[in-house]
Amino acid sequence: MAVRDLEHPLSSPSPLPARIAIVGSGFGGLAAVKALKHCAAEITLIDRTNHNLFQPLLYQVATAALSPSDIATATRALLRRQRNVTVIMGDVTGIDTAGRSILIDGHRPIAFDYLILATGAAYSFFGHDEWASHALVLKTLDDALLIRETLLTAFERAEVAEDPAEVARLLTFLVVGGGPTGVELAGTISELARATLAQDFRRIDPAAARIILFEAGDRLLTSFPLASSDYALQALASLGVTVRLGAPVDRIDETGLHAGGEHVAAAAILWCAGTKARPAAHWLGAAAAGNGSVIVGAQCDVPGHRDIFAIGDVASMTGSDGKPLPGLAPVAKQQGHHVGRLIAARIAGKADPAPFAYRNLGAMAIIGRSRAIADFGWSRLKGWPAWFAWSMVHLMLLVDFRSRLTVYVNWAWAWFTFGRGARLLTRRMHDGGD
Repeated sequence: MAVRDLEHPLSSPSPLPARIAIVGSGFGGLAAVKALKHCAAEITLIDRTNHNLFQPLLYQVATAALSPSDIATATRALLRRQRNVTVIMGDVTGIDTAGRSILIDGHRPIAFDYLILATGAAYSFFGHDEWASHALVLKTLDDALLIRETLLTAFERAEVAEDPAEVARLLTFLVVGGGPTGVELAGTISELARATLAQDFRRIDPAAARIILFEAGDRLLTSFPLASSDYALQALASLGVTVRLGAPVDRIDETGLHAGGEHVAAAAILWCAGTKARPAAHWLGAAAAGNGSVIVGAQCDVPGHRDIFAIGDVASMTGSDGKPLPGLAPVAKQQGHHVGRLIAARIAGKADPAPFAYRNLGAMAIIGRSRAIADFGWSRLKGWPAWFAWSMVHLMLLVDFRSRLTVYVNWAWAWFTFGRGARLLTRRMHDGGD
């Protein structure tokens, strides 16, 4: 049985017409792979993890509603039947555009004829990187599990604390950023405290927990219509969440958060504010937008590099309305599908498809149990109808049937019982969250 050279998997001449490298196995990268399913090419999919993650439900792992395996599937399992794909787990550290190769972990080159960058984004602290050691972010499964442990541990420590001031600190949770992730987290943490944990402790009252959301702007969910923002504000208030609008953060340190002239000590500070693209623009020496994303052309191609493409959060593209396309999963999926079709056409000697045009299918945000908003352009929903629509859409977007079934059962159980099945603490956390 022949064994592939693992150290340089694509360093020898390929018997296939083209070598396609895709960096990132998220929504965009996976969509591109699937669009290339019947292409006569050798595809290498590279990611720092071994799984595809359904990020829109990551906050439910962070708040103990779902387990990691409910929203993540091993990439190799998803692609086991697509024989033209090789999956490699590793960190990309650079791109040699002249030599047309990718550096992984600093030493292992992978050659390509076509390259698709779908590396996503990370959170930005707006020049205050020192805040990162005192705030939690939500981008990966590790982030979600750390948040879950921090939240649950705070209640456990409050149960045995003797100092009332310390109990108050342990039952205070701060969320920074009034976008969809911040609103979802704030509402779900409140439900965790006021419903799921309400009867579980004897010395403390979990319902007394303070959840405060800080937003620098004058309203929540600025990408939605004003009426939807107002509904979100009222829904959070009904859940007991305190919202501070017009309150930019001045400082985050080991003692807590300072914003709007107020200092608040807390058990956890959850940062859901600005984002920045992964360093693909730096690797390419390409022009970048303010958040570091690669400014791409009409075919999602990098100017000066006809066969290199950037999609999703790592790309900056202007939509038909003259505004940058939002960092949403549908954008990444549509771009990935488009670029996959384009490359397949070129390999087959056909003309390029028409330039990429984003089809806006609407936007949704969930605030809590039976509380959500949905804006489809032609129709706007709020409350239970929006929550039901959000649930159905997200179930169908999960990549495999097992995940859909598991999430559906968990949601149904939580609906009738207010319970959350992923509340186990498996390690002892030291002070400071280590």
